[in-house]
Amino acid sequence: MEKRERKSIARNRSARHEYEILETFECGVVLTGTEVKSLRDRGAQITDAFCLVRGREVWLHGVHIHPYSNGGVWNVDPDRKRKLLLHRSQITYLDSKLRQKGLALIPLDLLFDTHNRVKLVIGLARGKKLYDKRADAARRDSDREIQRALKERSRF
Repeated sequence: MEKRERKSIARNRSARHEYEILETFECGVVLTGTEVKSLRDRGAQITDAFCLVRGREVWLHGVHIHPYSNGGVWNVDPDRKRKLLLHRSQITYLDSKLRQKGLALIPLDLLFDTHNRVKLVIGLARGKKLYDKRADAARRDSDREIQRALKERSRF
């Protein structure tokens, strides 16, 4: 039997620049049929998205899933809030963590898993300060220079 791989739909590239990711969780998303078909065709936009815990449920806000071209009357609002599927213990854990100052739930990656179900990877994150961003950029540059020097040295 062939091994399927996970296919990324949309990635929040600015999240790792703007936030320090402390923990990640993979959860399901409640979608309609036309939304899933649209995700297979074109994808979505998750850069300005965020998650909120309301009661005993986690909701995803700010995700734009393009309307399905052949959807007709079955298309729903592309910017509606969507429920996330997590275990009860994970929701209570996240709720207790989010009560701390400075922590947020940020969507990192929207993907199809190995069974072709839509999954969302969310991260428990703390916002970075400007000097943290500069330090990360300096560390990336120095690592790149070291790798370049090692590559030059191994050529001979």
